Amino acid sequence: QAQLVESGGGLVQAGGSLRLSCAASGRTFGTVARAWFRQAPGKDREFVAAITWTGGRIYYADSVKGRFAISKDNAKNTIYLQMNSLKPEDTAVYSCAATSRGDRIGYENGARYEFWGQGTQVTVAS
Repeated sequence: QAQLVESGGGLVQAGGSLRLSCAASGRTFGTVARAWFRQAPGKDREFVAAITWTGGRIYYADSVKGRFAISKDNAKNTIYLQMNSLKPEDTAVYSCAATSRGDRIGYENGARYEFWGQGTQVTVAS
């Protein structure tokens, strides 16, 4: 069974940077797109960024545009999230997701994805 494993979370001061990674392992699947979502305590899960696997189209939430950058390494079956100019409101558990389906649901919608990682904690101190 395919697994997604995130790494790179931690504690950082406001204004700092972190780089998250999400590696896929186990049974391989034909990826259509991969994405990052986050969930802060007491809040709903929120879309952060997505990237299509073959075309490399990129989508960002307005809240992270200009600060975060999603990228991928097809050979390593890994996506990354470079997070700069971090703010306390970026504090959340960040999870990666993947889909192998062709679907009309937008990439910003969590229902689009059938594979999820367990998440990595990002804490931004003020």
